[in-house]
Amino acid sequence: MQWTLVVPLKPLARAKSRLSDTAADGLRPGLALAFALDTVAAALACPAVKDVAVVTDDALAGRELGALGAHIVADEPGGGLNAALAHAAAVVRTSRPETPVAALNADLPALRPLELARVLDAAAEFPRAFLPDAAEIGTTLLAASPGYELLPAFGEDSRARHRASGAAELCLDDVDSVRQDVDTGDDLRAALALGVGPRTAMAAAHLPRPEESRGTARTAPTAPHSTHNPS
Repeated sequence: MQWTLVVPLKPLARAKSRLSDTAADGLRPGLALAFALDTVAAALACPAVKDVAVVTDDALAGRELGALGAHIVADEPGGGLNAALAHAAAVVRTSRPETPVAALNADLPALRPLELARVLDAAAEFPRAFLPDAAEIGTTLLAASPGYELLPAFGEDSRARHRASGAAELCLDDVDSVRQDVDTGDDLRAALALGVGPRTAMAAAHLPRPEESRGTARTAPTAPHSTHNPS
């Protein structure tokens, strides 16, 4: 089974505000774009993925992600993340009603294609399924097999909300790269430890060293040479 992934991305100027302890205002949009580019590049390299639709109204992100091969879907109807995901899934299925669809976070810079394939293969066994994030509070992937609606419930405590909606929780080992989303400085350090994609590694290299950020931020991560392996 090959999936269409729907990846939501808010305008870069408003993205990743919780990284303020690690990255200054001027750096966060570039980090958010780098996360999305590495996420989508890895997703497109996944053997279980047919294509990727990115839901965004950000012009720069749309151009960059479109250049990678993603389809860009306008962020409609303006009702927030879950409404945008439901709209994008409906757009995908307008022309291909039997397509399996999965919503994937845009902030998975360490994503490995083969780990994503394991998650999608497991999700194919259920009408709807989800993968909790590394913190075991949120969700990084929600999947709906052919004939079933996505019914996204992302946001605060989305793990509990997706479970309550009837989606099966996927309990898989060795898929850390699919679970490690980045909202905080600690999350970014964890992703860097896993080995991020080249765009995130480059963007993280511009973050201030700890001795440079005293008084304005907590200890900031430093970017090692990327150890990201696309498999």
